[in-house]
Amino acid sequence: MTQMKFESKIVSKLEDKIQLIKTEKGAIYLVGPIKLPVTLYDETVIFKWYCWLNCDEVTEDYEKVINKLSSINLAEFQQSSVLAYGDFENSDDAVIRFHSICHTGDIFGSKRCDCGYQLKQSMKQIVEHGNGALFYLANHEGRGIGLFSKAMAYILQENGYDTVEANHALGFVDDSRNYSDAIQVLKTLRSRPVTLMTNNPKKLEALTNAGLKVSERRPLWGDISEYNEKYLKTKINKSGHLEEEGTCCND
Repeated sequence: MTQMKFESKIVSKLEDKIQLIKTEKGAIYLVGPIKLPVTLYDETVIFKWYCWLNCDEVTEDYEKVINKLSSINLAEFQQSSVLAYGDFENSDDAVIRFHSICHTGDIFGSKRCDCGYQLKQSMKQIVEHGNGALFYLANHEGRGIGLFSKAMAYILQENGYDTVEANHALGFVDDSRNYSDAIQVLKTLRSRPVTLMTNNPKKLEALTNAGLKVSERRPLWGDISEYNEKYLKTKINKSGHLEEEGTCCND
């Protein structure tokens, strides 16, 4: 009896922070917002953090969902999340970024790509704008090939292959990322137009095809060096990324 009362108390504290989003394949469970103080360029900024989980089962019995968590071993799987700032849900104009996870760039600060720079810079621009959200997307490592395959692709790149050639040589397509879950979460959090920070037209296309209003696209180039110049040129020449005059890799 004591244990059941304890579980009910836990559920009562959590259930108001859980939202059910039904999908074609099951459900997305979105938890948040949670106050998250973040160090950004030597300042502490307060964000609102959300995280989501994909499940085959669709239920509004959140106690049932919570009770399963300890047996699923979620630490073995990536989950995506959102950092929102300001009145993201209701403001007239919000800036967003769909950022694909990059273990080497985001965590270690690798200069082989521009991902770490884009992560911090997009957060900075969101704060400066006054409201917005960073969607940090799991299962997107190496444009969807995974960390282990990305390591092998790096070896091929050290032997003359570019990013696209290395992915193809390992049997992958150039870019297998999917934004449908992130779009469902965005629709749940906000219905008004957004400004999208990206150089990638595929992200813009994914949003517009889903019926979302994008008022503006904002480029996000920077941190160009001898280590990533070939990588950035390949993004433009082979992956179709949009280059503004004077922003990147001009010959």
